[in-house]
Amino acid sequence: MFARYLRALHYLAVAQIYLQDNVLMREPLRAEHVKKRLLGHWGTCPGINLVQAAMNQCIVERNLDAMLVTGPGHGAPAVLANAYLDGTLECFYSGMTRDSEGLARFVKAFSWPGGFPSHLYPGVPGVIHEGGELGYALATAFGAAFDHPGLLVTCIVGDGEAETGATAAAWHGTKFLHPGRDGTVLPVLHVNGYKISNPTIYGTMDNAELDALFTGFGWQPLFAGADDEGKEILAALDQALHRISLIRARAKEGYGDLKIRWPMIVLRSPKGWTGIKMADGRPVKGSFRAHQVPLSEIHENPEHLQLLEDWLRSYRPEELFDERGIPFVDLLGFCPRGGRRLGCNPHAFGGDRARPLNLPELDSFRIELTAENRGGKEESPLKAVAGYLAAVIARNPANFRIFCPDEIMSNKLGGIFDAPTEREYQWPVEDGNRTEHVAATGGRVLEVLSEHLCQGWLQGYLLTGRFGLFPCYESFLPIVTSMMDQFAKFLKMSMEIPWRKPVPSLNYLETSTLWRQEHNGFSHQSPAFINSLLNKKDEIMRVYLPPDANCLLSTLDHCLAGTGHVNLVIANKNPMPCWLTMAEAVAHCRAGASIWHWASTDDGVDPDVVLVAIGDVMTVEVLAAADILRRDVPDLRLRVVNVTDLLILKPGSEHPHGLDEELFSGLFTRNRPVIVNFHGYPSAVHQLLAERGAAHRFKVNGYDEEGTTTTPFDMLVRNGTSRYHVASQALRAAEKINPQVAVRTGERVLHYEYVLREFSRTIAATGEDPQEITGWKWPETATR
Repeated sequence: MFARYLRALHYLAVAQIYLQDNVLMREPLRAEHVKKRLLGHWGTCPGINLVQAAMNQCIVERNLDAMLVTGPGHGAPAVLANAYLDGTLECFYSGMTRDSEGLARFVKAFSWPGGFPSHLYPGVPGVIHEGGELGYALATAFGAAFDHPGLLVTCIVGDGEAETGATAAAWHGTKFLHPGRDGTVLPVLHVNGYKISNPTIYGTMDNAELDALFTGFGWQPLFAGADDEGKEILAALDQALHRISLIRARAKEGYGDLKIRWPMIVLRSPKGWTGIKMADGRPVKGSFRAHQVPLSEIHENPEHLQLLEDWLRSYRPEELFDERGIPFVDLLGFCPRGGRRLGCNPHAFGGDRARPLNLPELDSFRIELTAENRGGKEESPLKAVAGYLAAVIARNPANFRIFCPDEIMSNKLGGIFDAPTEREYQWPVEDGNRTEHVAATGGRVLEVLSEHLCQGWLQGYLLTGRFGLFPCYESFLPIVTSMMDQFAKFLKMSMEIPWRKPVPSLNYLETSTLWRQEHNGFSHQSPAFINSLLNKKDEIMRVYLPPDANCLLSTLDHCLAGTGHVNLVIANKNPMPCWLTMAEAVAHCRAGASIWHWASTDDGVDPDVVLVAIGDVMTVEVLAAADILRRDVPDLRLRVVNVTDLLILKPGSEHPHGLDEELFSGLFTRNRPVIVNFHGYPSAVHQLLAERGAAHRFKVNGYDEEGTTTTPFDMLVRNGTSRYHVASQALRAAEKINPQVAVRTGERVLHYEYVLREFSRTIAATGEDPQEITGWKWPETATR
């Protein structure tokens, strides 16, 4: 029975790649039966089919709760074949019936306009990882297993994919997997020896070398070869499942191995196994030529057409499907039922399973502030938010985790450990004062020095219905840019599929920002992740720059409650002035931007110039510039605007958070010059304003790729974002409007340039910023 089912999977995989008609080979194969555009990857399909068939048998025999993550995503024909044969596709696509008509629709749909793409994507039931970009399947599988006791996540890792650094890091996931409260990840390293045109590294290693490698990683490797009856893979699966049950039994009894060695399988199969052996006088099966479409000249080369017909008939489709195109009863009986099917496992539909977080009241964590003492109190926004996150952990002990690349303490988030949690780590560590907050107790915090691993874990966690947060240094968050791209595309495509409900949002907390990384130098200064996110679909991406601790609390509360978005929240870990009460912060964040009347002249009515701050450090500089100008040039009429939701700058027709023209003009006026001090690259703001038709009156300051090991204020000076730069720009812009300002502009601008030169000399001589900068406070009288 196993061999017949496997043969059916092979046949359906080949048929999808090649056929658009005559899908059951009831007549001689002609060129018009074959698709004109031949797309797909055959070489990996037979091995994937072998794993799926073996998993099906084990699921039925053991009633397993199991799902499949497929790293070789271009092996979609194999995954689709199993989903069609076991009836999964028919549950989601009414036309994919298991009969002649449904089979014809199914086979033709592959790599056909409006059908299934050549790789896995959200439209394939059970998929939580596309595999289009290699390297992240194993980390995603671990993310799915966290907090899902009893769940088996089988992960097929291609031997080409295994060459990536992300996969190399992911093998260490077992050291973070709790044997009692988490599920199990069972990797199957599929070694078929070849990539597109090269041998794989793992394919050139013998079993002894692979055994040594994975034993060193902490696994118990099991080896299997490919055979029609699946004897070797079934034997390996049986051993693996037995080992898993023993580990779990020991965990329930309250003791276990100090270093748990979970099983993994190394499956060797020839590339393109069961396919054509030779074509054009060259070997195909067992070579790189089997990787994609082995016979690509069907319409021009009669020999290729004949080879394809022989190949398809070698699977004897007449023994697999009856005269109505219905799979024979014994094949259908081989399949799991209901939610036990690999494509129907409920855990793979995270939007259906997600339950809102139990979030604490914000007021419990507010920074106390009065309108008369704005900026008089300084607090690290990250330190302030740590207590809030500790409460989130305490209230949500099984569906919220923080994934961080060894930066919790560095980013002033240590207050998280006030919750009943530790850093999760299963292998033993030295006792005493050598480590803190590290335990094998199922902690909610996972730290590892791999941004790729954190991202992959979080993606798997979100796509199976749980919530999470990814704090990271700003300069190194771009490491996962391509992973974020793929996740955003997954969300975009999911929005177009009726049965895909929104999953919890992907939340980045970007900190240790460039303006306070002056001690680490130029290498730690890059806000590039903002620009990357702005290129994603408007329905998905969000960028927030809260100006103080209370605004950060409000922003994170909003993001953790949301679904279906990629949220980037940017905040400093260093002490920063607190500007808004909690009530004001909530209102400000809800609006996305507002006029700070207390910092403006005459409440900001009829200004000569508008000063805009986007980002916490930029807010300090804009307010300091406003203070300087109010004292030095009292005839200047100022409006101060703070933007916390970057996307309000887009037109309302372009982004859900964008302002319509009336609201935009209400903030920034219709005709006055606007000076913008922005946290990141000025190009990001220019991009957002491009559709406004008002870019000519916006002067945007930001990071200009100028940095070194220096002081915080010198970083601002080097990039033209200091308070004195903003003040000079405001005067130059306003002198064209207000003649009383014009008579003071020249003298004041020259004075500010002199001040900057003097400050630069002081910084060079002392290594510190002048007290005039570090000691500046917003004057109390200005708010009255």
